[in-house]
Amino acid sequence: MRFIRDLKPALFAMAPNVAALAVAAAGVMLLASGATPSVPGRFIRLIAVAPVLLVEISHFLSSVMGLSLVLVAFGLRSRLDAAWGASVTALLIAAPLALLKAFALEEALILVTLAVLLTPLHGAFPRKARLTGMEITPGWLVSAAAALIGAGALGIWSFQHADYGDQAFWKVMVDDDAARAIRAWAGAATALFGFGVWRLIASAAPPGVVGESDGDYARVRAILATAEGAEPLANLALLGDKRFLFSASGESFLMFGVRGRSWIAMGQPVGRRDERLELLWRFRELADSHMARPAVYNLGPDALPDLVELGFSIQKVGEQAAVRLDTFSMDGSRKGNIRRAWRKMKEESGCVFEVLEGQAVLAAMDELAAVSDDWQCRQAGGEKGFTMGGFEPRYLAEFPVAAARFEGRIVAFANLWTTAERTAFSVDMMRHGNGAPSRIMDFLFVEIIEWGRSQGYDAFEFGMAPLAGLDDRPLAPLMSRVGRLLFERGEEIYNFQGLWKYKDKYDPVWQPRYIAALRKWAIPILMADVGLLSSGGMANLARRPRRTEEPESQRPNLADANP
Repeated sequence: MRFIRDLKPALFAMAPNVAALAVAAAGVMLLASGATPSVPGRFIRLIAVAPVLLVEISHFLSSVMGLSLVLVAFGLRSRLDAAWGASVTALLIAAPLALLKAFALEEALILVTLAVLLTPLHGAFPRKARLTGMEITPGWLVSAAAALIGAGALGIWSFQHADYGDQAFWKVMVDDDAARAIRAWAGAATALFGFGVWRLIASAAPPGVVGESDGDYARVRAILATAEGAEPLANLALLGDKRFLFSASGESFLMFGVRGRSWIAMGQPVGRRDERLELLWRFRELADSHMARPAVYNLGPDALPDLVELGFSIQKVGEQAAVRLDTFSMDGSRKGNIRRAWRKMKEESGCVFEVLEGQAVLAAMDELAAVSDDWQCRQAGGEKGFTMGGFEPRYLAEFPVAAARFEGRIVAFANLWTTAERTAFSVDMMRHGNGAPSRIMDFLFVEIIEWGRSQGYDAFEFGMAPLAGLDDRPLAPLMSRVGRLLFERGEEIYNFQGLWKYKDKYDPVWQPRYIAALRKWAIPILMADVGLLSSGGMANLARRPRRTEEPESQRPNLADANP
């Protein structure tokens, strides 16, 4: 008994692949049996004791069950609990059908034996996703189609001497052994076609939101207030569009979004450093149990060792600009344009900078909304989310808001992402009105940097420049080379170089940012889902800006784009 217990882990590790091959082979056996002639002696004995209609139905259903076993085998390979149950059930149903269609004792014995062998291996299939959530790839469908076509070709070869070419379709479908084979094969082919079409248009329903009952985000606020080494983007947890996975201690969380089968965590876990790896493992296991594609987006270099340990593939997606506040200075020719813009706004135009907090933000909400509405109507697409904040009074009131006043009214603002340890802070949503003076955002940035220095922060983060820093070398990864091409030639799609140049004039330190996914080939799909989550879907992407006759100097500059 001890030997069996010691052997159990190895047996369970092998079971999914071995069971998948065995069940798929049983399915192919049923397809081939249904497409070939019955043994005459056995068939005569069967007809003597069973109604013809029952034989016909059994023959047809046996082939359909064979196709079902081939398809369910893919679920066994993915360790689905539902696939195990469906396989055992299908094998036990197919066994009596094998007896009723042609008195095939050998087939029935093989099917029952396989069901008996699968029964004690239930523990090797721990994933709880439904069969409707089983991810059937085009390759899997091609494999099933090849088995079906092979069975059909075997049937044609077996019945090559049967003359049914000049008979009516309905007569062939009801007469003799050839008709039964053709009908069974046609039924399986129709089932496969219907299944393939359904899988092409179906999408897995996302699971329930983890922590959804925590409606006021009290736990999230408490963790953010004490988080160790948290990045400013951790404040996206308060946006209201994230799902949460909390640690056992309740002192850490991982936030993620779901689009179809893509589960995308935003940044690394927030809270205690010693709980990050465990949360990442739980995230991967939870996604795995729901047949989802897990990924972690917008990671810094310090997070990569944990993701490598999880077996994830890494792809650089851009670089993030960070200004060290202890060394930042407005002196020097490199910052001459910034210095002149700031002086013009402050001394000549009389712009005033202030940071609103708490009740002051709520009191100024109408002014902020007017600026935001004016800015938004001039932008393509609607309000953003997931990777950046949108204008939502509840969300905006969570943070300090840096505002620039001109002639006594707010003409530009940005909410500030702060951190508990004051290692860094950043801006999230940046807006200015149509009537704001030219270069108002340069004035706002300089004042925000000085405010951060006075508050004891170490660095100010400008956010990520997408696709910046990718290499276009002959041996570089394909996605890096394509990304570099888009960065250099894709200005009509997005102002990649312009955004990078605007941030670079503040002389920042550029740090690489990454996406991590379980499979390299899934990264382009996941990146597209990140874009759709951020934009609010295809409908928002199609929204066009309102045409306005505004002076060139007052049009939104590069800094107005969320980082």
